[in-house]
Amino acid sequence: MSTGLKKAMRYIGVFLFTGLLLWLAIANIDVKEGETIIGFISKTWNTASTPYLLLSAFIAILSHYFRAVRWKLLLNPIGYPLKSTHSFMSVMVGYFINLAIPRGGELSRCYNLYKLNKTPVNISFGTVISERIIDLFFLLALIGAVFIIQLETFLIFFTKLKFDHPTTDDSSTVFLLLSLSVLVILALLALFLLKRRKSQLFRFTIKLKHFLIGIKSGVFSILKLEKRGLFILYSLLIWICYYLMNYFVMQAFPSTSELDLLSALTIFVIGGIALAIPLPGGAGSYHLLVSAGLTMIYAVANDQAIAFSVIVHAWQTLIVIVLGVGSLIVSQAYYKSMRK
Repeated sequence: MSTGLKKAMRYIGVFLFTGLLLWLAIANIDVKEGETIIGFISKTWNTASTPYLLLSAFIAILSHYFRAVRWKLLLNPIGYPLKSTHSFMSVMVGYFINLAIPRGGELSRCYNLYKLNKTPVNISFGTVISERIIDLFFLLALIGAVFIIQLETFLIFFTKLKFDHPTTDDSSTVFLLLSLSVLVILALLALFLLKRRKSQLFRFTIKLKHFLIGIKSGVFSILKLEKRGLFILYSLLIWICYYLMNYFVMQAFPSTSELDLLSALTIFVIGGIALAIPLPGGAGSYHLLVSAGLTMIYAVANDQAIAFSVIVHAWQTLIVIVLGVGSLIVSQAYYKSMRK
């Protein structure tokens, strides 16, 4: 079997698995007689507060901007200054490609930047690795902080795994069991994919030593930062924006609007873990884990929790599609104009 065919089969398998997770999540919506699942989700959407949704979208765009200017800080000291517009468009193209190819956005982002200002792909890719390390640190720090702060809540949660929760019925119990099973499967899948990626990257770097040198230069660009305080500030602002866009979108729906700031932080962390799993745009894993968290920890009605996760993920995906497609079109137009 050729390498191309193997990759195609792998991507098909990932999309089929993603589709299965989506089906497992949405199929648990218990609709009334004469009502469809799509109709129920649409009805939930109609209850949303438009100002809160728009505020969440604005903050999401702001987080992407902060990521773009932070990227500039990594590239500037190693001799590759770039415009904020080029950085922003490349970041959005990367997010857009990630919706179709899990983790493919990192290279697409670097390639788009190369077309705009000739920054070598291996150099910029190394800085992206540095960014991912920083982001992983923040995510782990948030997970640890939430677990410590919400320790009592989590202890109650684990105690209630006996399924004597007064707000859960038989269908909810089945859903909770299914969610936990899927979480284990996702963890195993993530470990498998990471192991495969490491082995592939190792073989790749052996064949392309120059590329590895460029990546190393990009990775260690963080040690050459001229404005470390500003880099830390942008990093904090990125994650604050992530949290706020999650909080405001929760405020948009009646079923989650009563949850406080700390509850929103817990759901945000659960969503962050789900999105870190290498699936297209975090689809499937986000729907299952976020809805399970809302139901199991905060006793949000099962149907409302699932509808919330579907709508929020779709809303965030729509923002990425609009900005990503727009950035791709503008980047192509700019690249063609530069070639003339």
